[in-house]
Amino acid sequence: MTGNIPVLFVEGDSLAEAWEKSLISLYENGCDIKTEYDKPGDPPSKDATMTIVVRDPLAEPMIHKDFPGGLEDLQEYVLEVVEGIKDHLVRGSADDSEDTKWEYTYHQRLMAYEVPSIRTAYDQIEIIAEKLAQTPHSRRAQAITWKVWDDNYCYDPPCLQSIWCRLLQDDKGFWRLNTNVRFRSNDAYKAAFMNMFALVQLQLEIAERISALANTEVKLGRYVHSADSYHIYGSYFSEFEGRFLKALKTRSFEERCFRYEDVKPIMDEFIPAIREKAARMGR
Repeated sequence: MTGNIPVLFVEGDSLAEAWEKSLISLYENGCDIKTEYDKPGDPPSKDATMTIVVRDPLAEPMIHKDFPGGLEDLQEYVLEVVEGIKDHLVRGSADDSEDTKWEYTYHQRLMAYEVPSIRTAYDQIEIIAEKLAQTPHSRRAQAITWKVWDDNYCYDPPCLQSIWCRLLQDDKGFWRLNTNVRFRSNDAYKAAFMNMFALVQLQLEIAERISALANTEVKLGRYVHSADSYHIYGSYFSEFEGRFLKALKTRSFEERCFRYEDVKPIMDEFIPAIREKAARMGR
């Protein structure tokens, strides 16, 4: 039957393995479709609805070398999502057309969610931790980003839509934090790995917060990343084929990855300069 967007599913033991499999599956099985960002002459994108299961989010090797960017970029994005180092770049009002600041950051939407006429900003991540510390099996522990009154009309609405968490005990009696993340739109090649890596770091933060509140150890369970539109833009095809697909034929999986434990000291060294740079932004 024509007219149906493919629904694809991949899983892997590690983040790097699962992301790599998702790109291969998308490239081979995705449909061809135009986007609002195409320039004249651009080929259509490869697109699908995708579910990615990472069985062990902290398994090594964790970092795939072929995501576009470097270790410093990855560390900066983690700090943006987990610490909110760029929250000051968010505009004060969506109605101010003269304000050129960002529409949102994920950290701001998750940890300081604001509703018109309500003075309280909701820390949804803390709410998740509190709820699961009290009721581990709750199905209600979630955080959202979408603001109906703003995001249906703004130029750049958030791609990440929700984070859902639940605890389950493993066969050794340890609590495992299972996490589902949903994106409405996700650039599979240029953004998805950094999104996933940063959100796994956030998953780890949530687990540690629940551990502190419940006075019991909480480990990470599986991470599930779902995207309604998981896509590779046609304008990226030559880069994707020349870099990512070529590496599949010329390097082993281990050669295509970093072990996070090996490069974490390097990434940690970037943190002070990244924080300082972010603080200067928007001045």
